[in-house]
Amino acid sequence: MSAGRLVLVGTPIGNLGDLTPRAVQVLRDADRIAAEDTRRTRALLTHAGVPAAGRLLAVHEHNERSRADELVEEIRQGATVAVVTDAGMPGVSDPGERLVRACLDAGLVVEVVPGPSAALAGLVVSGLPSARFAFEGFLPRKGPARRARLAALAVEERTTVCFESPRRLRDTLAELADACGADRPVVLARELTKLHESVVRGTLGSALEHVAAEEPRGEYVLVLGGAAPAPDASGGELEAQARAAIDAGLSSKDAAAQLSARLGVSRRRAYDTVVAQRAKPDRSNSDDQ
Repeated sequence: MSAGRLVLVGTPIGNLGDLTPRAVQVLRDADRIAAEDTRRTRALLTHAGVPAAGRLLAVHEHNERSRADELVEEIRQGATVAVVTDAGMPGVSDPGERLVRACLDAGLVVEVVPGPSAALAGLVVSGLPSARFAFEGFLPRKGPARRARLAALAVEERTTVCFESPRRLRDTLAELADACGADRPVVLARELTKLHESVVRGTLGSALEHVAAEEPRGEYVLVLGGAAPAPDASGGELEAQARAAIDAGLSSKDAAAQLSARLGVSRRRAYDTVVAQRAKPDRSNSDDQ
């Protein structure tokens, strides 16, 4: 018996009319449909005229790891397993990545049926530069990890796409404005492809005013304009600030991160400069000869 395959199936992010004919065919033919939420997937199948026929299996962020072995074995036995999430492409800020890795590690075939993507839809409708962009998904919710990502976004020159929930949108915009400046361009794309779709273009400052006047509702794609290219710091300026960071008691790693964010130089250049300055004797307390 030949092995089966895993098929990642992109599904509509709002408008069910965006489900492709190929996606319908794969869902119709699959032996098993691994779904993030079986209730939502059942509604999608009903819309497409595809019977569920006892093929639905819940695979979500809390059980994906444990379900992977079960599905890998089914595929080894010849089954075709289709993977869908609530909306968009499995594996992109949604379950699917662990299952793909498990299948690849087992030497099984993995295929994809492309479909709607909230990240790309938000990017192209934003009007911001799209030739080079970064995708952040959901930012860390708190702590050092969140502060580190905000600091990185402050100097990121590419357009950046993030996802955000309505209840955290105000806080995220306020923190981005503090880190990047209130005049940084931003676009808020809400409920893309759905009945109440809206796209608000402006700056972080004006976006804060907008959400203060109108209660955020629905899921948001936040598209952040890139930072202006930082002027290349001179060697003397970089060395002076590296020495100041060392004198302030910062570790080489923390000093390099600070210099990189402040002066817009690469982490490697900043780190090498800090290490070189640390190796030099401190002349600040020596007597002039």
